[in-house]
Amino acid sequence: MQLGEEIPVFGRWFILHFTENNGIAFGVEFGGVIGKYLLTIFRIIAASLIGYFLFRIIKAGYPTGLVLSVALVLVGAMGNIVDSIFYGLIFDYAPLLQGRVVDMLYFPILRGNYPDWLPFVGGKYFIFFRPVFNLSDTSITVGVFSILIFYSRYLKNF
Repeated sequence: MQLGEEIPVFGRWFILHFTENNGIAFGVEFGGVIGKYLLTIFRIIAASLIGYFLFRIIKAGYPTGLVLSVALVLVGAMGNIVDSIFYGLIFDYAPLLQGRVVDMLYFPILRGNYPDWLPFVGGKYFIFFRPVFNLSDTSITVGVFSILIFYSRYLKNF
């Protein structure tokens, strides 16, 4: 696929939309080249800490659901790290640690215009669920929500 290319999967509400994210969530970037290096290094450190946390909870015999939830966060982080480290090298557009994360899942579920009576946005076009994301982001999100909803009581020990 080419950058910006779209393939409708299920009508207008699920689309494969090829984009590259140079920053963090929602494409937020900071600090140019140095910021990109710092972001990639931060991702590596965070994934290492999550891996250590996972090792500890496995060793301590915590519930399988918690272990799987933390593992989801870790594999999602690792997927984004692999993209940010190597993707630029593979496609020859950026040096090591300067790659972008590929996002392709797009769910523009609702489209329309805001009511005219709404302040600031009245009459403007909107798309509900505009972010484009990837399976790694999904894995992280499902893992974090699962921990918060079902296993937060176990986090008090750390």
